[in-house]
Amino acid sequence: MAVEDKNISYRIYLVAFVVFLMAIAITVKLTNIQWIEGNYYRKLAKERTVRNFVIPANKGNVYSADGSLLATSIPNYEIRFDAAAPKSEVFEKNVKSLSDSLSILLEKPNGFFLNEFRKARANKNRYFLVARGLSYTEYVKIKDFPLFNLGAYKGGIIVQQETVRKYPMGEIAGRTIGYERKNPDGTPDGKGIEWAYRKYLNGKDGKILKQKIAKGQWKPIRDVNEVDPQDGYDVVSTIDVFIQDIAHHALLKQLEDYKADHGCVVVMETKTGQIKAISNLGKAVDGSYYETINYAIAESHEPGSTYKLVDLMTLLEDKKIDTSAVFDTHGGRITYSGKPVIDSHKGGFGKISLARGFELSSNTVMVQAVYNNYKNNPSAFVNHINKYGLNKPLGLSIQGEGIPKVPQPTDKTWSNLSLPWMAFGYGVLITPLQTLTFYNAVANNGEMVKPQFVSEIKEWNKTIKKYDTEVINPKVCSQETILKLKAVMENVVKRGTALKLYSKDFSMAGKTGTAQVNYAKNGGSDKYYASSFVGYFPAEKPKYSCIVVVHKPSTVNNNYYGADVAGPVFKRIAQKIFTDAPSTNEIKNINRKIQKQESDYDAYFVKSQKQQSSIPNVKGMSGMDAVSLLGNLGVKVKTIGVGKVKRQSLQPGENLIKNTTITLELS
Repeated sequence: MAVEDKNISYRIYLVAFVVFLMAIAITVKLTNIQWIEGNYYRKLAKERTVRNFVIPANKGNVYSADGSLLATSIPNYEIRFDAAAPKSEVFEKNVKSLSDSLSILLEKPNGFFLNEFRKARANKNRYFLVARGLSYTEYVKIKDFPLFNLGAYKGGIIVQQETVRKYPMGEIAGRTIGYERKNPDGTPDGKGIEWAYRKYLNGKDGKILKQKIAKGQWKPIRDVNEVDPQDGYDVVSTIDVFIQDIAHHALLKQLEDYKADHGCVVVMETKTGQIKAISNLGKAVDGSYYETINYAIAESHEPGSTYKLVDLMTLLEDKKIDTSAVFDTHGGRITYSGKPVIDSHKGGFGKISLARGFELSSNTVMVQAVYNNYKNNPSAFVNHINKYGLNKPLGLSIQGEGIPKVPQPTDKTWSNLSLPWMAFGYGVLITPLQTLTFYNAVANNGEMVKPQFVSEIKEWNKTIKKYDTEVINPKVCSQETILKLKAVMENVVKRGTALKLYSKDFSMAGKTGTAQVNYAKNGGSDKYYASSFVGYFPAEKPKYSCIVVVHKPSTVNNNYYGADVAGPVFKRIAQKIFTDAPSTNEIKNINRKIQKQESDYDAYFVKSQKQQSSIPNVKGMSGMDAVSLLGNLGVKVKTIGVGKVKRQSLQPGENLIKNTTITLELS
């Protein structure tokens, strides 16, 4: 028995010891939770019930040069109701008036909101949807309605705001205006002006503290924000809506008429480099056209004959040859290393000058001129191209610029064909905007300016930043060369490949281009044409330069050449600008006095002041003055002819009888 009692005692002590150890462990754990881990759990609990939410700042607007709104942020509001927030007496006092006000504003039947609010109150719904997609004006009105005007805690109103980007002008220059968005993985992405100038447009986000009221449902704790958002600045683009509309529709018409794959048009202000219009249209599956890729900026391709201006400028600058030099076109076909260079005109042009070869876009003439003068030193030719800046991107503010390619004699791929092929626009890659920038330099008397898409950043009427004209090259070539280049480009329109575009009403200058694309792929089965025209207007005093490129026009009628496809777009733009634009002519010296007019008026004034009792002598007076004078005397006047009074039917000195008719013969 004693042994058994002893064993029981051991067990009791053991249990007591285990309980003691558990008590110590619990005490340690509670102490640890209270003093060591307590802050973490308190913070975790708070984060799960109270959290700061971001209030996106309103994005700045994008405007055209003439003040039209191209992109803007529209706030959309969602109103919800915490039915458990208001006290019973407050709810009952205001719910009927609130329901009536909402019914009128949101055009819902009488009693609809009253029933819904009472149902939400009975179910203790703390996140009842009142309305969504509201404008700011509607939101302000609702916020002042009975009950809701008491705020979030007393009135139960819950306001959620989101910002929607709108484009009031539709698809106008849509690819250049661009966008900003997030990829599926959350990384930011965008295009065009919206993306390039996002640091100005986006502003700074604010913060608002919200409390969790149900699963996935949060409501603001206060009526004021923790941090107010700061709206973004406005961006003023260089786009002119009037010119943009002309360019867009002119390009669209040609694309549709020729069933082309895609195309682009750019209009640049000559002196400043400001882009006044840019349209990039690609063909959709259904055959319609819309803004897709920014072809003018991104698409590097072989330009074809528009590159011949590089040849002519280089030859003239090095004084290798003059425009009067004569070349034999050899029946329109010459060969280099077994590869033919062929003129588009079957049989060639016989013997013609270099200038005429440029005007008629003769491949054989231009290739001979370049090859004969630079075959022993191709670097001399290529170095000029590099000096013009055609071997590197323009460095535009808008991302996605295509990379140009100019073969260098030091390249491993350089061959005997490289130089002659470059002479008529093959083996080189260049974007339409680079080509335009080069031609614009000639129009601008040798000064090459950088294309500009934005003129200033503004906060209301205050200018934050202004973008001035940026000069890439102050003088691409001598003035002597410039004058010769301008003359031949003007003749391209007057008597060359662009003769169809000539108009006596407004002058133009430029160059046509028709390039084969993908001619080396799949044995030439993928080959198609790219038709282009680049130039400026008016020819004598350039104000705008313009390039048009149309890819893959229909070849059914064999009129896929630059003058037929791209040229009419160029002409339409020039024509509309100078015939539809309002006149801004200034009348100078409007207050200048003309002596004869002054003396005639003085003579009339003297006669009109005399008290007349007889018919005055009005011979020699202008018909208008004589009619006025006699009319004031109460005499009815009948005139024959125009000019000054030659004869009068009532002779001077006859008695004046009112309402008598006098006939005046004017000549």
